[in-house]
Amino acid sequence: MLPGGLRVVTEHVAGARSASVGLWVDVGSRDEPGFDPAARGAAHFLEHLLFKGTARRSARQIAEEIDAVGGDLNAFTSKEHTCFYAHVLDSDLALAVDVVCDVVLDGVMAAPDVELERDVVLSEIAGRDDDPEDLLTDDFDDLLLGDHPLGGPVVGSEESVTEMTRGVLARFHGAHYVPSRSVLAVAGNVVHAEVLDAVAAAFGSRLDGAPAAAGHRPDAPAVVKAPAERLSVREDDTEQSHLMLGVPSVRRGDPRWEAQLVLSTVLGGGTSSRLFQEVRERRGLAYSVYSAATGYSDLGVLGVYVGCAPERLGTAAGVLRTQLADLARHGITPAELTRAQGQLRGEYVLGLEDTSSRMSWLGRRELDGPGAPLDLGEALARVRSVTVDDVAALATELFDAPLTAAVVGPYADVDDLPDEVREVAE
Repeated sequence: MLPGGLRVVTEHVAGARSASVGLWVDVGSRDEPGFDPAARGAAHFLEHLLFKGTARRSARQIAEEIDAVGGDLNAFTSKEHTCFYAHVLDSDLALAVDVVCDVVLDGVMAAPDVELERDVVLSEIAGRDDDPEDLLTDDFDDLLLGDHPLGGPVVGSEESVTEMTRGVLARFHGAHYVPSRSVLAVAGNVVHAEVLDAVAAAFGSRLDGAPAAAGHRPDAPAVVKAPAERLSVREDDTEQSHLMLGVPSVRRGDPRWEAQLVLSTVLGGGTSSRLFQEVRERRGLAYSVYSAATGYSDLGVLGVYVGCAPERLGTAAGVLRTQLADLARHGITPAELTRAQGQLRGEYVLGLEDTSSRMSWLGRRELDGPGAPLDLGEALARVRSVTVDDVAALATELFDAPLTAAVVGPYADVDDLPDEVREVAE
């Protein structure tokens, strides 16, 4: 850790001719409600706005400098993290560090640009509203997580973005986008000492002395309050019905996290999974069916999704419910454990073949803090250590609990849904 609280992590990737630079900020949509009720969507709004110009560069200059070296510059926002990143040739490392840090730290946030980007963000929200699967995910999280800070969409709402003021954005930025809440992760053909030199030049006096005060992430309950309703429906004139159901689960960093990954993989993580084989291959009920485990710092969500013709939704929901109940009663087989471990091992290793993925691994691992795997070898060892009994115990704990379900499709209200769907959430 450098003076000022900034953490810098690097990895030399043998054979690479590029460098991936990411400035990770430990702030996301979950930090908005506790900061200011008017800040819903602020982190994502800033992801757009900070590229519109800094004290030293206009938006056009930012784009031209990166294009001139054949690089890529972008950003993304999640519920807990924001990352601004660049991918360039190794010889252009210093430029990438300078541009990324300049954008994040010195964005001007001029009033005309706020209005310009407001329209862009509202267009993005409208695009999300045109995607029933995206709508479904937001509805499911809202229902399952309720008033927990992790509830609510990352992009905010049309209302919150329309009313967002420059003052709210500037205060949110000033409180959170500081060295003490940041990690600079770099992977590729890089030397750590040279990265430190580039960081010192980019951050300047911000790294002098003690860490600057940073916005505190408010404590949140580790256990989600049971929702008053366990089933929601959003009417949408779609060709397919979309169903997501699931439960609160273990957090990222929990000793059972890898067991949960195995469980999700067996359930619906690939073409050999139970849901794919039963729903698609044997019954032909749907083209898309899967499960996903999402881990946050204090809780997790395990959900299953199916998209099918409206007349098949009831049957598909019944199959999903039966598969979850079977896992709760009987767990998984040794053969399923072996396949899932092999699948996860391949996903880990193949997913870290390029410098951008390596950079993301470094940044996320550092922000996750104690309990995160130190390296790929440890992550793989944790997956290998999972047993059939580990998965069985977790499946019983998770799937013996009441399920929560959300539906998007041609249904005016809950009463229009098939009986099997309503029974899922009873």
